[in-house]
Amino acid sequence: MTGSAGPGVLYGEVSAGWTPDAPVALVLFHGYGANEQDLAPLGPMLAPALPWAALRAPLGVAPGGYAWFPPIAPGDRDPARATDAAWQWIDAHLTPDAKVAAVGFSQGGLMATQLLRTRPGRIAATVVLSGFVQTAPQPADEQLAALLPAVFWGRGARDPMIPADAVERTRQWLTAHSTLTERVYPGLAHGIGNQEIADVRAFLSDRTGGGMTR
Repeated sequence: MTGSAGPGVLYGEVSAGWTPDAPVALVLFHGYGANEQDLAPLGPMLAPALPWAALRAPLGVAPGGYAWFPPIAPGDRDPARATDAAWQWIDAHLTPDAKVAAVGFSQGGLMATQLLRTRPGRIAATVVLSGFVQTAPQPADEQLAALLPAVFWGRGARDPMIPADAVERTRQWLTAHSTLTERVYPGLAHGIGNQEIADVRAFLSDRTGGGMTR
């Protein structure tokens, strides 16, 4: 695992097998108050055939803790700056033909959907873990309503962090703009469980074909 950053872009940890011309690469977005090391161990667990990168959010909120945007009601803060920064990192580290499998937890789940909602042509698969979507319309929403790309949305039945209205808004948006695989895990709070990891691995394998996009 190595670090990678360029002028004006985010910092990210990348796998030893990272290559800019990979057909598809996994990009991981952590949640509020965490950092790139939080989801890095999931890379080889979720998609063992893919190179992966775990990005660090741009906003420092505590020693070693970062956020994609300030805390507020989920989905009400404009994530455009963080979205642009994520795309800047991707453009600097992957060739234009490379596809991205975007995986995010909590705030990072919104970031995964932001990639889809801004440049869907670059996205091979989207995974939202205990996350939510941005309230405001985004540039590619109309296109997505026609394309209905595959999205995995997993969450815990006992998650106390994401309000019911954000869950319902997310369900409505994903139903209208994606081919949705939704999983709710009994007993799981605001976290990622073993069954969820297995389900995401199967979803990503199906969508990326072991490294070749379908």
